[in-house]
Amino acid sequence: MLNDRARKILTFIQRFTRDNGYPPTIREIGEAFAISSTNGVRYYLTLLEKGGHLTRKGGISRGIAPSAPLAGPGIPILGRVAAGQPIFAEENHEGSLEPGQMFGDAKSLFALRVRGDSMIGAGILAGDYVVVRHQERANPNDIIVALVGDEATVKYYRPRADSIELVAANPKYDPIVVAEESDFRIMGIVRGVIRTVGK
Repeated sequence: MLNDRARKILTFIQRFTRDNGYPPTIREIGEAFAISSTNGVRYYLTLLEKGGHLTRKGGISRGIAPSAPLAGPGIPILGRVAAGQPIFAEENHEGSLEPGQMFGDAKSLFALRVRGDSMIGAGILAGDYVVVRHQERANPNDIIVALVGDEATVKYYRPRADSIELVAANPKYDPIVVAEESDFRIMGIVRGVIRTVGK
């Protein structure tokens, strides 16, 4: 059972990660809640980690990965609509969209808001939310969320013999080349994209 402050810290971590595309540091959490000691922040992070609300990777300043499952009831599927020629639209309940069925175990999922246009060729636009499955390994050409130093990025994963290339889906951007000794880790694999239309 989380206390009130732990819940507020969790909300802060989720909101910070959603708005910035990467998680806050322990120092940033401490500043937001006027906690002067890093051990004080770690106390709450340990509570949240034990409760399954986040995972942590030691030795990395932004090593917090919030577990933000897409909760709530499924969205009912009422029929089909054409994106080409018009067809007769008839309401016909065909089930519901369940996040767990679409993206996998919700406990391993988190979402990040996309900034920039480097992945437009993959259908990922600025303002979209990418749904990410938390894991630290990936196959070549997977779309991943990677942490390079203190910055998170979404790119195609292309491992090479002595380096890793993070490749954009936009010809305007050169690949990011990550050397073996670089501060790099995979935060997860992109499983889907959520986009709202209009207001």
